[in-house]
Amino acid sequence: MIELQWGIEPQAVPTEEQVTQWAQTALSRAGRSGDLTVRIVSPEEIQALNATYRGKDQPTNVLSFPFEIPQDVADALDDAYLGDVAICAEVVANEAEAQGKPLTAHWAHMVVHGTLHLLGFDHIKPDQAQEMERLETEILAELGFANPYEEV
Repeated sequence: MIELQWGIEPQAVPTEEQVTQWAQTALSRAGRSGDLTVRIVSPEEIQALNATYRGKDQPTNVLSFPFEIPQDVADALDDAYLGDVAICAEVVANEAEAQGKPLTAHWAHMVVHGTLHLLGFDHIKPDQAQEMERLETEILAELGFANPYEEV
């Protein structure tokens, strides 16, 4: 199950159906299943989370919080809870405008990106970043969106 939570006044984009489709496609493409929560937040909430968990006292677009349980417990569950993804609506809207990208496409990218982080993908090292970007691009293409890493 993909749960959408609004920490701000709900907006037209993204819808619960969109978030579910984007996250499920990322899970399927990565060969995984599970439950997760996507929470849409304010700049203040994402900044507090970023400061607490990453030591960066500034807003950011997306943060992922994998749910960590012992492997034997995870193996016993049909669909384990994967974790939470927090996405800042204002940052996403500002980035989409600044980059000349459709808002819906940028939202899809942020949901896919956050979901992949829950699965252990990362972009700290160049080879990890290349693999994650490749997978994101393939997932977004499957969803009908352009490569988010190409200049518009």
